[in-house]
Amino acid sequence: MNNPYKFNQYQQNQVNTASPEQILLMLYDGAIRFTREAISGVEENKPKLRIHGVSKAMAIVTEFSNTLNHDIGGKIAEDLHELYAFMIRELTSANINNDVEKLKVVEKLLMDLRQTWGEAVVISKQEKVAAHVKTKSTEHAEPSHRDNYTPFAVSS
Repeated sequence: MNNPYKFNQYQQNQVNTASPEQILLMLYDGAIRFTREAISGVEENKPKLRIHGVSKAMAIVTEFSNTLNHDIGGKIAEDLHELYAFMIRELTSANINNDVEKLKVVEKLLMDLRQTWGEAVVISKQEKVAAHVKTKSTEHAEPSHRDNYTPFAVSS
């Protein structure tokens, strides 16, 4: 993937064909990657790298916070909102004070949330498959006049 256009096209195709759950996980991966970039910027004394990483991670975390549905999510959405606000404060402080420890706290929180969401996606998929299998088995359990219908002629 040496051609940046092809790489961008590949990324665009990934996003266009991804489920909302997959996009959420990709965003967590991006926030973690940018936080690590900021950590490298502090450790290598590269302010531009730190600033870029922090600003990108903050943009993603802000988007997470802005898209919470408090009507549906209730207490969980409220708790996530507070956690995201904490991360934004930590990222801001880390950027101003060149503080790698605050960045590592945010990285750990993002990794924990990413793992939790990843597990939730797996459980959700399993539940959908189980519901689909149950629906299919129910459909086949009740014979109908269609069961004897053959849409094509069979010759021996």
